[in-house]
Amino acid sequence: MKIILFPSSNFRRRCSIALGLLITVASQLRAQVIAPDSIDRLVNRTLQTFDVPGIAVAIVKDDKMIFAKGYGYASLNTHKKVDENTLFGIASNSKAFTTASIGILCDEGKIKLDDKVTDYIPEFKMYDPYVTAEFTIRDLLTHRSGLGLGAGDLMDWPDSTSFTVEDMIHNLRYLKQASSFRSKYDYDNQLYKVAGELIKRVSGMSWEDFVATRIMKPLQMNNSAPAYQLIKDYSNVVDAHAPVDGKVIVIPRYKTTTGNAAGGIYSSVADLSKWVIMQMNNGKYGDGKQLFSEAIHFQMWSPQTIVPVGPNSPYNTHFAAYGLGWFLSDVKGYKEVNHTGGIDGMVTKVTLIPELKLAIIVLTNQQSGAAFSAVTNQIKDSYLGITGRDWVKTYGDMVKQSQQGADKVMDAVWQQVDARRHDTSKPDLSPFTGTYHDSWLGDAVITLKDGQLWFNAKRSPKLTGQVLPYKGDTFVIRWNYRSMEADAFAMFSFDENGKPTGLKLKAISPLTDFSFDFQDLDFKKTE
Repeated sequence: MKIILFPSSNFRRRCSIALGLLITVASQLRAQVIAPDSIDRLVNRTLQTFDVPGIAVAIVKDDKMIFAKGYGYASLNTHKKVDENTLFGIASNSKAFTTASIGILCDEGKIKLDDKVTDYIPEFKMYDPYVTAEFTIRDLLTHRSGLGLGAGDLMDWPDSTSFTVEDMIHNLRYLKQASSFRSKYDYDNQLYKVAGELIKRVSGMSWEDFVATRIMKPLQMNNSAPAYQLIKDYSNVVDAHAPVDGKVIVIPRYKTTTGNAAGGIYSSVADLSKWVIMQMNNGKYGDGKQLFSEAIHFQMWSPQTIVPVGPNSPYNTHFAAYGLGWFLSDVKGYKEVNHTGGIDGMVTKVTLIPELKLAIIVLTNQQSGAAFSAVTNQIKDSYLGITGRDWVKTYGDMVKQSQQGADKVMDAVWQQVDARRHDTSKPDLSPFTGTYHDSWLGDAVITLKDGQLWFNAKRSPKLTGQVLPYKGDTFVIRWNYRSMEADAFAMFSFDENGKPTGLKLKAISPLTDFSFDFQDLDFKKTE
């Protein structure tokens, strides 16, 4: 037996080359553990199962975009195909761009995360004076204000309201606390709009200009825009889609600009890949340039507000929190950083597992969160070594079950409305007419036309619909704008003479989006 204690240089070189090839092959296998044709089958099943016209998917691994592809149609009207450069409204995935902007200003010494908001926006005022005095920039970004879920969002939804950012800041003082300050997580959009205004006042640039010049330009996100109105080339942009009367159709695009800091960005999976690579490198991009400091990035990805975790997590998740513009949790022993987004007819998800240098980006042009969850989780499972789960079927069954439950609730309500409609004893509806005022949404007028009551919110023209008798003095509002899926109970209050004095609303369906915060309205009859 020949023992080689000191191999020759040629031998060492051959071994080194062979080892290098093995490492390269192994690295490639690790990078692409789910085959492209498997992703194709996964996404095509998702399109069909959840009736989504178009989806774009990207996988980033080890600082490289190793997969990027579009599926289906950007629009059912044009049948233009989706590709990796197709622009989608990324909605609340814009919030991380707002926190990045705040981080850049912190690095420049212009602000600190724990500065008081009133130092920069003196007119900022919450319902509770103590909360106003103590409210910090960090509080704007962490969903712990004490406001209820989606409080004030009816100033933005449905699209085409007339509220300005100045109006919103003024109206915050009328939104009552639902919980103690900093005691509880409740997702909020309005305070991110305040953060956008703060960026404007501190930097001297609009939020849109700041994001475009200080983030998108250095990262070479050349096709992206901080708002739909600022897109340079509209030839490859999705339309919004939603089910209306059981059929998915193109619906009007959400175009309100006041909420851009909370959800206005349009981007593609190709451009967002550059964004997540920078994130997984602690703010570094290009040849070692720093967009924001590692210290600020640490704050972004550190728990700020505890988020409840349900039982029986499929990823053995024990803890969850909100950082600064990102959700944080543990999945199979790894830290996961993610965020979702939704506007009219578009929902998106960005997921990062930094320890694996892995990011999964899924953009869709239909408002089915199950679709982006199914695609994300199936790809994520492949990298976590989990087999035997079919997330399309799992979410398909969940959607079917929840939809059946919601349909049962809605069917029962409409049956009762139909019964009242055919009731021979016709109630006198004239006392219900008049103007009703809410402190933050403003006036709503109820009129009587051809024996039918109509509700119209003066500052939100799409918040218009029929007011139909239901039970006793409770009515149901059937909104004209059907893609909202937000029909509501209308419950009147009365004085001692039986005359209506006020009105409260409540969503009927358990599937109504939380941004239709009817429960926060308290109308008083003024005339």
